[in-house]
Amino acid sequence: MSDKAPLPVVLYWHMHQPSYEDPIQHHYEAPWTYLHGIKDYVDMAAHLEAEPLARAVVNFTPTLLEQIADYATQLQAAASGQDNLRDPLLQALAGPVLPAEAQQRLVLIQAALRVDRGQVIDRFTPYRRLARLADWVLEHPAGLTYLADQFLIDLLVWYHLAWLGETVRRTDARARQLIEKGGHYSLADRSVLIGLLAELMASIIPRYRMLAEQGRIELSVTPYSHPILPLLLDFKAAHEAQPQASLPLAAGYPGGEARALWQILEAKRVFQRYFGFDPVGVWPAEGGVCQRTLTLLHQNGFRWAATGQGVLRHSLGLEQPTAHQLHRPYQPPEGPVCFFRDDELSDRIGFQYRNWHGDDAVSNLIHELERLADQDLPPGQVVSIILDGENAWEYYPENAYHFLSALYRRLATHPRLQLTTFSAVLDALPAETIEPLDRVVAGSWVYGNFAIWIGDPDKNRAWDLLVEAKRAFDRVMAENRLSETQQAQAERQLAHCEASDWFWWLGGDNSAVNVAQFERLFRLHLAALYQMLGEAVPDQLTRPFAHGLTDGTGSAMRGGT
Repeated sequence: MSDKAPLPVVLYWHMHQPSYEDPIQHHYEAPWTYLHGIKDYVDMAAHLEAEPLARAVVNFTPTLLEQIADYATQLQAAASGQDNLRDPLLQALAGPVLPAEAQQRLVLIQAALRVDRGQVIDRFTPYRRLARLADWVLEHPAGLTYLADQFLIDLLVWYHLAWLGETVRRTDARARQLIEKGGHYSLADRSVLIGLLAELMASIIPRYRMLAEQGRIELSVTPYSHPILPLLLDFKAAHEAQPQASLPLAAGYPGGEARALWQILEAKRVFQRYFGFDPVGVWPAEGGVCQRTLTLLHQNGFRWAATGQGVLRHSLGLEQPTAHQLHRPYQPPEGPVCFFRDDELSDRIGFQYRNWHGDDAVSNLIHELERLADQDLPPGQVVSIILDGENAWEYYPENAYHFLSALYRRLATHPRLQLTTFSAVLDALPAETIEPLDRVVAGSWVYGNFAIWIGDPDKNRAWDLLVEAKRAFDRVMAENRLSETQQAQAERQLAHCEASDWFWWLGGDNSAVNVAQFERLFRLHLAALYQMLGEAVPDQLTRPFAHGLTDGTGSAMRGGT
């Protein structure tokens, strides 16, 4: 038996959703927070709870935490008979009376099909039959008049049953009974389902908090609204990895450093409110870093940060880092210790293994990790597997139940591999084994640059609109026209406008459906900011300025979110 110490492996799951809430009307424009909540956030907690020896790092964005808590409150009120739901899908699911207007019903039918056909809809025979009928109705809208309310009720119930986490479907008697019933759901059935959803959403934050308190996971955070901090600080940060990148017309984001600091401090406040302690680790939005970003994080108490392999490649001036160079922590000047994502292993989980048998996928991953463990590695090695903890699983059989179960079980008991956390790695390492990093080239986890968020004409137009709104914000704040409460509301709304998500989805290589949704949300958030400031909403915000691919084939998911 080898006397070599086990190779540390960190599984780092990033949980993120932007603010989908209409800041004026306070209804939700998209359901993704609660749908991922009842599916992925509960499943990911359950897999960790089921394997006591497993360890992982889990990252939550503050805007996601706030929305999870809000949905839990809404659903708990609805479960007790109060009409408190502000999400159209949930309103239709829970309400005794369905919308009568044909267009509203068609919108609900379209929404109830937004899930993977092969792995989700086709798995359940009653749902598959309903989906086929729904397809026909969408092609022949006039036929909607011949369909009774029961069709729409059953479609909505099945949509939510299909979005349930696999661990829920396997263990919760209410879920099993509703699935076995198959159709003709009553108002009482829907009330049972609403009660289940309420329990699931209310359980998410306490479950992760308990896992952290037990030392089984480490929790980290992202700046409040998931902004690309290097671009808030300086648009020219995009030129460090892409010197020829086109930039917005504006010279830069006004007061960007103050905004970056606000985003960091607000993230810490929200995290502390929900988890009861201060975070020491950070996933900067999209792994977006620059030297000044890292300095701000270090100055505000962060011990470690994680980012992408491409950032290390550019920072070292290499075509590609070796395994020895990639799999170790680095100490940049005046910054937290940095860990770098293993792109190959992370993307296997995010994109390749979905088509594999679960056991085969885990065996393949372990084989690659064993190969690394067999090498003559210097002290301080750690393999960082980093990806989002929500988007990939829909495309796996049974929400990756078999893959994730086997992954934790086999890694947790492997004699040559050690599941661990970033803080535990640092606790065990002598300071002299942490490699110095003389400079950090600004970039993200996507190719080590910022092309997903700046450079395209539509993305640059969005930055210019944001800059105009920030100038209005600065002018109103300087005039001291708002009360303290109004100032705080406007400051938080500005943060939602600064989120990276709006820029991610803009551009000609994305589907028209996604571009329309996120471009509209961006304009909605900007318009709300002007209203909160008491300023006239610019006419340009009433018109779309970006359009995606009409064939629906485009995607910004070049490696994940």
